[in-house]
Amino acid sequence: MNAANIMTIIGFVIATIVVLILLVIGLYIYFVDRTQRQHPVLRNYPVVGRVRYFFEKIGPELRQYFFNNDREGKPISRGEFQHIVRKAKYKRDVTGFGSQRDFEKEGYYIRNSMFPKLTEELRMDNATKVTTNRYLLTKDPLFTQREEHLEEERSSAYLLDKEDTIVIGENRCREPFRVRGQIGMSAMSYGSLGERAITALSEGLGIAQGTWMNTGEGGLSDYHLKGDVDIIMQIGPGLFGLRDQEGHFNWDELKEKSEISQLKAFEVKLAQGAKTRGGHVDAEKVTEEIARIRMVEPYTSIDSPNRFPEFDDLSSLFDFIERVREHSGKPVGMKIVVGSQFEADDLAKQMRDTGKGPDFITVDGGEGGTGASYQELTDSVGLPIKSALPLVDNSLKKYGVRDQVKVIASGKLYSPDKVAIALSMGADMVNIARAFMMTVGCIQTLKCASNVCPVGVATTDPDLQKALVIDEKKFRTANYLITMRKGLFRVAAAAGLESPLHFKREHVVYKDEKGKTWSLDDIYQSMIEPGGEGSMNA
Repeated sequence: MNAANIMTIIGFVIATIVVLILLVIGLYIYFVDRTQRQHPVLRNYPVVGRVRYFFEKIGPELRQYFFNNDREGKPISRGEFQHIVRKAKYKRDVTGFGSQRDFEKEGYYIRNSMFPKLTEELRMDNATKVTTNRYLLTKDPLFTQREEHLEEERSSAYLLDKEDTIVIGENRCREPFRVRGQIGMSAMSYGSLGERAITALSEGLGIAQGTWMNTGEGGLSDYHLKGDVDIIMQIGPGLFGLRDQEGHFNWDELKEKSEISQLKAFEVKLAQGAKTRGGHVDAEKVTEEIARIRMVEPYTSIDSPNRFPEFDDLSSLFDFIERVREHSGKPVGMKIVVGSQFEADDLAKQMRDTGKGPDFITVDGGEGGTGASYQELTDSVGLPIKSALPLVDNSLKKYGVRDQVKVIASGKLYSPDKVAIALSMGADMVNIARAFMMTVGCIQTLKCASNVCPVGVATTDPDLQKALVIDEKKFRTANYLITMRKGLFRVAAAAGLESPLHFKREHVVYKDEKGKTWSLDDIYQSMIEPGGEGSMNA
């Protein structure tokens, strides 16, 4: 018997064994499926029915990469994701051929000027330069490895002119907060995000300068302080990082935290757009370090109460804010989700009547993101930012207190045009969260609540976090922010403005599906009643 025949026989034997093994496995699955009492599909169609569950399992990935077009995916489409990544990785923000926006649909548009501003006419800090690393793409073939390399780049930081510095808490605090940019990082807690993600974000924001990062309600960690960036410490209903052993507010701890030079302000979180209630962190994410920072028991699920036990109305809330401001010497703001014009009016009226209140108000839209929440809250509770923001701005103007407070808007404002529209609707500054997560590697697997984030961003698992290289990702964070500020100045110039500080309602128009247009000024001015107690003159 020659070698060829021997190989044929061996091959036949191996094939027979494989077929028999598959047959045994198939028969085993068949009888298991036939006798189980949980899934009717498997009971009626054993083995074959499992194909249905397989495709159901990989359905989100199939839709994300194959079936959704570039503008369909939720919560952030593939096209939007790519724009964010290009800014972060390549510091590129140009597109070719034309817009993919559906111009037949209703939407907001920025009014361009017949005589836009030249670059040299913009009121901008031209002296401050920053050095980052960006990728330069040299080849992008279909079947072989993409060719790109890092190069160092020095560019303008695109900060506001020094004379245009935004001051929070002026004339009310011993240590007002001075900001040179209008874009900062929204609240993202250490614990929801891992230490590598928080560190990369902190260092990247520090490189970009002129910005801030919000700690989220999980408390201030050493990782937030890694970069040279200003910090807003959020105080949530769980009082994490500022509580005693019994869970009560710890005023001594507040005093100690307020002495940290990077900590510039505090934010009292009443609600978040994606969860108009307290937060939740699963037990496996609550490591011993996170428990120490939050001052809770390790490896125990954490649920914040729906509201602070310390106050239950505007009067007691304002008393709490005043006490925190006095105790810390720092500005104190509040984060809200707007439900109605009545609540916004009550807030502004209380500020007028008492002379008390926050130094800034963060208005979070219902479209905001979160690590973990509930479908009924994320979908239907709380107004989206483009509805909520004008309500707050109107109320503050009606009761004559708009100049006493800064307004920060958040809710999927991850491109310069979206930021410009929010500023026109009444914001002074904006917060961004998910886009910054994408700069450090987030690919929208939607597994934030499970601690199995495959790219090491929304997880505390040390093995998964190894995927996130801080010294590479921090530059992406810086590049994204710098490019965003550059784009914001570009939009302002197109609107005939020398600075994005000057965006007003008159600079945005709304077009309906029939092509008819209104300016925001026309739409929202009618909501401010002329005369009477609720008017701007009251």
